[in-house]
Amino acid sequence: MERLVVLGGGESGVGTAILGQKEGFEVFVSDKGIIKEEYKKVLEHFEIDWEERQHTEEKILNADLVMKSPGIPDKVPVVVKLKEKGVPIISEIEFASRYTKATIIGITGSNGKTTTTMLTNHILKEGGLHVGMAGNIGDSYAKMVAEKDFDFYVLEISSFQLDGIVDFKPHIAILTNITPDHLDRYEYKFENYIASKFRIAKNQTKEDYLIYDADDEVIVQWLQKNPVQSKLLPFSINRKLDEGAYLENDKIIIKTQNNTIEMGTDALALEGKHNVKNTMAATTAAKLISIRKETIRRSIENFQGAEHRLEKVLKIHHVQYVNDSKATNVNATYYALDSMKTPTVWIVGGVDKGNDYKELMPLVREKVKAIICLGTDNSKIKDAFGNVVDLVVETFAMDEAVKVAYKIAERGDTVLLSPACASFDLFKNYEDRGKQFKEAVKKL
Repeated sequence: MERLVVLGGGESGVGTAILGQKEGFEVFVSDKGIIKEEYKKVLEHFEIDWEERQHTEEKILNADLVMKSPGIPDKVPVVVKLKEKGVPIISEIEFASRYTKATIIGITGSNGKTTTTMLTNHILKEGGLHVGMAGNIGDSYAKMVAEKDFDFYVLEISSFQLDGIVDFKPHIAILTNITPDHLDRYEYKFENYIASKFRIAKNQTKEDYLIYDADDEVIVQWLQKNPVQSKLLPFSINRKLDEGAYLENDKIIIKTQNNTIEMGTDALALEGKHNVKNTMAATTAAKLISIRKETIRRSIENFQGAEHRLEKVLKIHHVQYVNDSKATNVNATYYALDSMKTPTVWIVGGVDKGNDYKELMPLVREKVKAIICLGTDNSKIKDAFGNVVDLVVETFAMDEAVKVAYKIAERGDTVLLSPACASFDLFKNYEDRGKQFKEAVKKL
């Protein structure tokens, strides 16, 4: 019996353990931290051996196969030792894909992947397909494959998950964009991160498709130097394309295999240029799976966006409060500011991942009337924008930040939480940060 060791007892780890056991592996789950109660109950229900607060080497190094959760870096001692022994280390995405014959749509990118994943899933569901949504979002992909294997999977895939693939191959891959993010995991080399994202197309053949942003210089240049096998379907909001999706007179036009759909952008439930792009990517994928034009139209009109992503919370005294806590990097915040149509009070800050705020300068000059810093160290934000914005206030708790915003904002303004940073200094994660914002707004 082959031994499968799962490092990390979270959503993907426990899902992998369940599938591994079903497929006849002897399974052991090891977590350096504490495993949540709900996951312990699941492991005990399936009688799977587990440990927490430690990695016992004699129980790990004898593995035939290791699934490493995406949050665990390669530099961890036990991972280094496994590599030295030549034990294969894969991601959940790789493991689960070996046990399903479903058609896979894989979505990656620095920003927009959650919205694109949710929208693609929504269109396929509305089209009556038997579809599961998993990966970096919601439920474990491996657990889905174990319990109710679907005909189609829409997977949101992070670069960390792609680092652990060997044969994984989506029939349709979507690459939303590539901007510097998580460089601390890639030796601070942008090209390592780009290469990681492009692994999504590494095993594709000419029967498969790669949908990508043709306005993204990083993607276009990489493809010129590193051609892929798959059929390319670009999308653009700047120019007309022979094949793919583009914008013309406020209409989205999608051309695939001698077949054209047109849709007015006024029908989109989501605002902002970046959401036009997310919609182009999702609808191109749906079109390749032969979803009917009417279904696609209806789906994009009634789609509810992702929580914590430009989410309208409340309007109080004619001031709109918007929760964009999921903006954990500069590029995501760029999209948020770009979609603001009114003077903006901007709440920003947190754990800086090596941010360069220069690209936000023109938008901040044009749209931001005040900045409220929310982090334990706000010096970089104050240095960047202190001369551009009249009012910069420092706060150290969400309640305080929201109260200050309430005082500053006037009729017709927008208060925007779009931190451009990770959340770990003051919050558990970006969801916690977004929930605290929404609660503070409701208390006003």
